[in-house]
Amino acid sequence: MNAPLIIAAPDLLRERTSWLESLAGERRLAANTLEAYERDTRQFLGFLTTHLGGAPCIRDISELRPADLRAFLAARRKEGSGARSLGRHLAGLRSFLRYLEKKGLVNAAGAVALRSPKQPKSLPKPLSGDQALSVVSADMQLNDEPWIAARDAAVLTLLYGCGLRISEALDLTPKAFSGSANALRINGKGGKTRLVPLLPTVAEAVQAYMRLCPHHLEADSPLFRGARGAKLQPAIIQREMQRLRSALGLPDSATPHALRHSFATHLLSGGGDLRTIQELLGHASLSTTQVYTGVDSIRLLDVYDKAHPRA
Repeated sequence: MNAPLIIAAPDLLRERTSWLESLAGERRLAANTLEAYERDTRQFLGFLTTHLGGAPCIRDISELRPADLRAFLAARRKEGSGARSLGRHLAGLRSFLRYLEKKGLVNAAGAVALRSPKQPKSLPKPLSGDQALSVVSADMQLNDEPWIAARDAAVLTLLYGCGLRISEALDLTPKAFSGSANALRINGKGGKTRLVPLLPTVAEAVQAYMRLCPHHLEADSPLFRGARGAKLQPAIIQREMQRLRSALGLPDSATPHALRHSFATHLLSGGGDLRTIQELLGHASLSTTQVYTGVDSIRLLDVYDKAHPRA
């Protein structure tokens, strides 16, 4: 497949390539973020080609005004981008312009000063404790093949019992569970590593899968396998969760990622402090974790409305 055409002067293309390489190497951004930044800046350069009447160069970038950036965001909004996408577009452009500024090529003040589009407030939708326990139960899994049912239960138990992202669970190796391990070392977003406690019930679910798995599991190889032995893909777990959701009568918000939300919300309602939950989830900023205080407040008010005699 041919690479997408990017219209820009050679000097600007070189700097853009250098910037993307620095994001992947020095800053170790996640692959999805890199892909999004590549796409956003490609779309921006395409917009500038029309906006300026020719292929943009570094000099054109140095002369950009906030109005030019607003025009780009308006064009993207007209094509269907929502507030979250527009915010990411602007974040990618700011990163690129700051990179050029550090090299003395442009002044990024205009992009930095431009306010990001207001983001809609949306709270995570966790499962109740009973719902989460039903989802991760080995007895509730729907696959007729015992080892696959055990595999699905183990993955879902890791999401709820350790608060992992699905990609983090599927990147685990058998070595992580060797000996008497009581914690897991997780490689999270941006290459950041964290330790999360390994609960006995989580370890037991993983060991049950490992005993039944027909494929040879080398210490440093992927732990979770598909039916033919290749590394398990997230789409398979997402599909199984969809089947469980239907069988158990759960809402559409009951996704694999909702188990991670449930982990955080249930810890908070049980007395866990935000800083600890932040570390367990691998959030870079406490503000990201604070969203769960809103969820917990809603749940507390719901309990009050249903149970308090004067409600």
